[in-house]
Amino acid sequence: MNPPERESGITPANPSVHSIALVGNPNSGKSALFNRLTGAHQKVANYAGVTVEKKEGDFFLPSGQTVHVTDLPGIYSLTPLTQDEAVTRQALLDKSGETPIDFIVFVADATNLRRCMKLVLDVIALGHPMVLALNMTDLARKSGQIIDLDRLRTELGIPVIETVAIDTNGIAPLLDWLDQAINETSRTSAAHHSGSSPDSGTSFDESRRILDAVIRKNADTYTLTRKIDAIVLHPAFGIPILLGILFLMFQAVFSWAELPMEWIENGVSTTGDLLSALLPEGILRSLIVDGVIAGVGSIIVFLPQILILFFFILVLEESGYLPRAAFMLDKLMSGIGLSGHAFIPLLSSFACAVPGIMATRTIKNRKDRIITILIAPLMTCSARLPVYSLIISAFIPERNVGPFNLQGLVLFTLYVSGILAAIIVAWILNHLIGKNEYQPLLMELPSYHMPRVRNIALGLWERARVFLIRVSTVIFATSVLLWVLSTYPSPPEGATGSPIQYSFAGQLGHWLEYIVEPIGFNWQIAVALIPGMAAREIAVSALGTVYALSATGDDLSGALASFIASSWSLPTALSLLAWFVFAPQCFATLGVIRRETNSWWTMLFAMCYLFALAYLISWATYRISSLILGV
Repeated sequence: MNPPERESGITPANPSVHSIALVGNPNSGKSALFNRLTGAHQKVANYAGVTVEKKEGDFFLPSGQTVHVTDLPGIYSLTPLTQDEAVTRQALLDKSGETPIDFIVFVADATNLRRCMKLVLDVIALGHPMVLALNMTDLARKSGQIIDLDRLRTELGIPVIETVAIDTNGIAPLLDWLDQAINETSRTSAAHHSGSSPDSGTSFDESRRILDAVIRKNADTYTLTRKIDAIVLHPAFGIPILLGILFLMFQAVFSWAELPMEWIENGVSTTGDLLSALLPEGILRSLIVDGVIAGVGSIIVFLPQILILFFFILVLEESGYLPRAAFMLDKLMSGIGLSGHAFIPLLSSFACAVPGIMATRTIKNRKDRIITILIAPLMTCSARLPVYSLIISAFIPERNVGPFNLQGLVLFTLYVSGILAAIIVAWILNHLIGKNEYQPLLMELPSYHMPRVRNIALGLWERARVFLIRVSTVIFATSVLLWVLSTYPSPPEGATGSPIQYSFAGQLGHWLEYIVEPIGFNWQIAVALIPGMAAREIAVSALGTVYALSATGDDLSGALASFIASSWSLPTALSLLAWFVFAPQCFATLGVIRRETNSWWTMLFAMCYLFALAYLISWATYRISSLILGV
């Protein structure tokens, strides 16, 4: 069976639906325009045959017509240097009819029109119907720059429309133009370039001539952006400010989430008690209460912390601070053989290693890209957060150390441990593979923007939706499967222990205990680590299921955190934290390493070195802490 048409390119599934493509430089506002057009009616996938992310969505014009829009990867020229640029070039040059483009919307940053003018001319020369969306025109005016729109339309021979993608009504003129253009009887009359196409040899001169003609004033004012950069990019203050922001983020994960987590925990507990009272004792009640509620409920309680973490990441991204963080860390990362280009993929890995590893496609040097891929799993992804939170809340008292929350300090230490490990591994790999000549990071820093509530809300909703879908599918299925393996076979006649000890899961756990006992793990932890390979956070739901079935009588009267606090020693808890800092506890991450590198050996190397590192550090943590505490 052939794959759906939409998966193979940018063609909408319905041939009667018109298709547009967003083209432009990175940081020009393409994503903001895409989000404004599509709202929640969007999806993320990969281009056929490559692991370059694409965004697709649908929106309605004022006349009611449906338009399918694809946000092509940002490019600086039609001469591709990265996989992103190659995909965009192929989409623009494909005239076979398999991936037709009805209209190109070229999104240009009005505050820096000089950066993209040559690319505008090159795309016009391809002959597609096209409109230039001059974005961020409000910021251009504030900076003292005035663009002669009429002259620009005349010089380019295409429509030029001002947009402010972050404002509610900032794209209304573009929608009106698209509505009128799509309803034209002749597509070429709507936006087709009517002037002579500049050839590649003269386009630089042509772009300079046009810019000189249309930019009537370009005041070099000392803007607010420059004032802020004078502080946050300061050689002495920049890095401490970045560390302070990250420190605040981890403090907030615990401090702000306390109340909503308590509400969710109480709701889960009440639901479990209610179902226990309503259902007769037996297999069905055990499945629902001990399997589903104990498993799913123990993980969903961490949703507030995950959303708080993503709130900070979205604010930093929306404000324009992230590229500056990459710029500041460029020289620092050169000491371990990487450039600032690796910062954004590594930062993305704090959310999830999968998109972080995919983001390495923008790194031109292959050796740098491979090293970045290999250390990306060491960045503490959001899936680890439920595990960290469970253990920290169970063993670290909730008190302040000066103005700081002690639990937040421990969480910050775990994140820093992963970063330090990544630095050491990158340095070692760089010397083993062979050093490259340092290539400084060249990038354009966008102007600062006040984060828009709508964009933040959409980002948080998308993350919450993904999390809840995961809870209702993968985690639910895993909890049910684990309940089955933990319930059957039934204990033999006269057995005195808990039933789970005689089950398939219990038998496997006792066998694995020989392997994990040196690092302080018991058989329940060993059982929980296995389904945790599907997704790290499942380890928490697995622990909830295993301990719910392990308990006898009223042993599990409290929350999971209270139960493990009375069952584990502190060295065991610290060892498990160390394990999750380093272990490749995620099949999806290993799969994307294989796909991005096209190498089984690279994936196997990553898996082996991460497991070996996790075991070694966990062993050292358990032994040293046991010695210090006299356990």
